[in-house]
Amino acid sequence: MSDPKHDNNDGDRQSELGHGTTGHVWDGIEEWDNPMPRWWVWTFYITIIWAVGYTIAYPAWPMINSATAGLLGYSTRAEVAQDIAAAEEANAEINTRLASTDMVEIEADQELNAYAVSAGAAVFRTWCAQCHGSGAAGAKGYPNLLDDDWLWGGDVEAIHTTVAHGIRNEDDDDARYSEMPAFGRDEILEAEQIDEVVNFVMSLSGDPQDASMVEAGAEVFADNCAACHMEDGTGDRDQGAPNLADAIWLYGGDYDTLVETVTNSRFGVMPAWQTRLTEAQVRAVTAYVHQLGGGE
Repeated sequence: MSDPKHDNNDGDRQSELGHGTTGHVWDGIEEWDNPMPRWWVWTFYITIIWAVGYTIAYPAWPMINSATAGLLGYSTRAEVAQDIAAAEEANAEINTRLASTDMVEIEADQELNAYAVSAGAAVFRTWCAQCHGSGAAGAKGYPNLLDDDWLWGGDVEAIHTTVAHGIRNEDDDDARYSEMPAFGRDEILEAEQIDEVVNFVMSLSGDPQDASMVEAGAEVFADNCAACHMEDGTGDRDQGAPNLADAIWLYGGDYDTLVETVTNSRFGVMPAWQTRLTEAQVRAVTAYVHQLGGGE
């Protein structure tokens, strides 16, 4: 609470200190009414004037679908577009070379290959890392691009075809295409047969859950699976049929996951990148993926 005794002496205190008080006192401590420094006040006024001018000159006020354009017509998006256009113009010549050079010849051209790998890394981080990971190690359902296990082939031309046309998409008639039957959902196999063939598949690269089912599972495999995965389970790249004998699994190789795969099938889709990227970008990311370690 304020002290009336001090409140009544405001006039005397003002003449003594050169400024007044707010009239409030707490525990004998008076609250002075000290004016702000003149330089600070003028700086404050200038910032207000600057802010008003900025909102008039530059995009500032949000609208429903956009923002006020500003009298200067400045746009950060347009600035970025100009920078991109300048970079594309600077790289136009080498991009033309890249787009017209046979894939197998790019690696032999040191300058072109260095550019392709560098540019391909940028394309990969922008468009491919969401599925294959920033380091290209993949994830469950998304292939690891660092190893030498390829569904459709790992040489540079095969990779280029996969990148350009994609896998099982509806946008490209030349997309890689394979489809595994849903043996359980479509009642092609009985539950016991699925258990048997899963145990056989597990035995190809490790230990089955129930070794007593392996022999029967081999017969189920030969009758229903060998046409695509080959009799020894090593797969067929022409059909995109995985190698089941190398302990490398796209969706997982444990018993429950394999039962799910055989029962309901898998149907992963990859976009056709030739409709979204330039031919130079497709070739660049192909060169980048090929040199990661698993390219053949």
